[in-house]
Amino acid sequence: MSITAERRTALISDYATVQGDTGSPEVQVALLTERISNLTEHLKTHAKDFHSRRGLLMLVGRRRRLLDYLRKKDHSRYEALIGRLNLRR
Repeated sequence: MSITAERRTALISDYATVQGDTGSPEVQVALLTERISNLTEHLKTHAKDFHSRRGLLMLVGRRRRLLDYLRKKDHSRYEALIGRLNLRR
C-alpha cells in the first residue's frame, strides 16, 4: 500500500525541476498521485475500510490544493503536469 523507496526516488527524479528537487509542486503532486492510486486499488478489494477512505479523501484534497496553487502561479507548468499524470479526461 505504501510507496517503495525505489519507486519514490524514481518519481522524484522524473518530476524534479532541478537536481535534488524534492519539494516542488510537481514532485509533491506526483507522489500524492501514486499514493492515491495505491489507495484506490486497496479500496476496490476492501470496500468497507472507511479509515483508508478518509485518508484517500484527505490526499485528494491536498493534491487539489497543490494543483490550484500551481495553476495560479504558472499555468503552463500546471498544464504540463496534468498532461503527464493523466489527471483529466
